[in-house]
Amino acid sequence: MKGPLLIAGLFALMFSMKAQDKKVVRPNVIIINMDDMGYGDTEPYGMNGIPTPNFNRAAKEGMRLTHFNAAQAVCSPSRAALLTGCYPNRLSLAHALSPEARTALSTSEETIASLLKKAGYKTGMLGKWHLGSKAPYLPTHFGFDSFYGLPYSHDMWPVGYDGKALDSSTYRGRYPRLPILEGDQVVAYNDNLEDQGKLTGTFTKKAVEFIKSHKKEPFFLYLAQPMPHVPLAASAAFKGKSEQGLFGDVVMELDWSLGEIMRSLDENKLSENTILIITSDNGPWLNYGDHAGSSGGLREGKGTAWDGGTRVPCIIRWPGKIAAGSVNSQLMVNIDLLPTIVAIAKAGLPKNKIDGMDFSSLLTGKTDKGPREVFYYYYDVNNLKALRYKNWKLVFPHSSRTYTAGLPGKNGYPGAAPDAPVKTALYNLSHDPGEQYDVQASYPEIMRKIEAFAEEARKDLGDDLTKRVGANRRAAGKVN
Repeated sequence: MKGPLLIAGLFALMFSMKAQDKKVVRPNVIIINMDDMGYGDTEPYGMNGIPTPNFNRAAKEGMRLTHFNAAQAVCSPSRAALLTGCYPNRLSLAHALSPEARTALSTSEETIASLLKKAGYKTGMLGKWHLGSKAPYLPTHFGFDSFYGLPYSHDMWPVGYDGKALDSSTYRGRYPRLPILEGDQVVAYNDNLEDQGKLTGTFTKKAVEFIKSHKKEPFFLYLAQPMPHVPLAASAAFKGKSEQGLFGDVVMELDWSLGEIMRSLDENKLSENTILIITSDNGPWLNYGDHAGSSGGLREGKGTAWDGGTRVPCIIRWPGKIAAGSVNSQLMVNIDLLPTIVAIAKAGLPKNKIDGMDFSSLLTGKTDKGPREVFYYYYDVNNLKALRYKNWKLVFPHSSRTYTAGLPGKNGYPGAAPDAPVKTALYNLSHDPGEQYDVQASYPEIMRKIEAFAEEARKDLGDDLTKRVGANRRAAGKVN
């Protein structure tokens, strides 16, 4: 009997080894989404004067993207785009949602978290949500196993720019106290700038705890830092550290936070099997002056369809898979993160139509050309304000805020940012990243080609500027 038993045992061992060979090894995924961090706010993107050694390390060990864009240059739409892979106007989301907003991200939408959870990932979110402030429109209803953070922006509170309580007769004075949620439940309140100064450190500590707790299983962590959005606040350990004002202190603390997360990955031997993505929801809120960041020479900032509003820093690190120290200038948008991540994780795509494209082959060096040639610059409710084709950008007539018409703010108080008319213009972003020189007269064929792409966008998503109704927009969630 020993012979047959031995043969059976060998077959069982061989079958087991083949099964192990076919076992999918899924990388962990961490997305750190800064708030209002401009293209020029860290050393890898040209910042001088504020040391960011951990951003430098991430760029040295990963890929720095130089033409990465947020789908819209404002909080809620950009975050919806990142998590769902859709242009936010496809989801009928516009503007920064207030605490009293009657719309939210629809619960019918699938997110990176829900897709990875189906594939066996543990999922967690920390920080600023801003896609619905009440259940069932909070993170744990969109695939996150856990959530600790703010339901919306930390400037939506009844406190003035000077840190003092506002009179309830004013609009901002009628905001509720700023809650901190765990799951769907309020567990604390942020009532003053000292509380705000603890946010970066608290979310960092909880991120490190999450990594350690889930080191033996694939995980997805979405850390949406509230800073450097105003009101700026740093912990006592970082106040005055930069010698570049409060904004510099805040950036240094965010850099420290990134370092703590990379250190935790190293200590838990997870660095080589973790995709780390560091980006921002939109460009800087420039009329806050010394409390705002830098668009790094790009035109304008947050709340505009100029590249200073949409083009943001993005560093992606995956040791051994993404070439260390690489720089990539291919056009990419935050809607592309979802299809890229689920392709690498071998998870399924959403059932609903998405707009993102899979960049996994570009990131891992299998190709040097990205799949995206076109990017729609929608803003406001549904205005197609510009369209990019390769390195050409056609701006359509519209009204836009401008940060160059008035004096910037100071010490946390905003300056003026009036609207101004914008005329049709064509820019070559390869030679003119600041969008200063209109070359439409010299390139009529490019104009016609981009106009054709714009017509496709208008048929699909609509365009209020040309009074077009898109055929494929979906309803937002309705808050009772």
